[in-house]
Amino acid sequence: MMTMTVTAVAKVQDFIQEHGVQTEAGLRVAVLPGGCSGFQYGLNVEDGPESDDEVVDVQGVKVFVDPFSAQYLEGVEIDYVTSFMGQGFTFKNPSSSGGCGCGSSFTV
Repeated sequence: MMTMTVTAVAKVQDFIQEHGVQTEAGLRVAVLPGGCSGFQYGLNVEDGPESDDEVVDVQGVKVFVDPFSAQYLEGVEIDYVTSFMGQGFTFKNPSSSGGCGCGSSFTV
């Protein structure tokens, strides 16, 4: 489904440990209508999956994906980058036909 770089995995694991959440905790990766290009990504650390989530193990991180989002996340690579302009998660989506400068909004 999706991949995460070593840097992104380490950052997610840090967030999970900082928030002291349960062992079933994981990263919710969502695609939501909105943003400047039509869709935007959402990330959140959650205590556990919802009943209809697909749960994927990505390098030891539990990733929760709802059925709507799953169709847009095939082949996506999640990275965590630090630059002069700031730091944060980035998404490389091979299915995206366009996007905007913020890097978290895309068109399919």
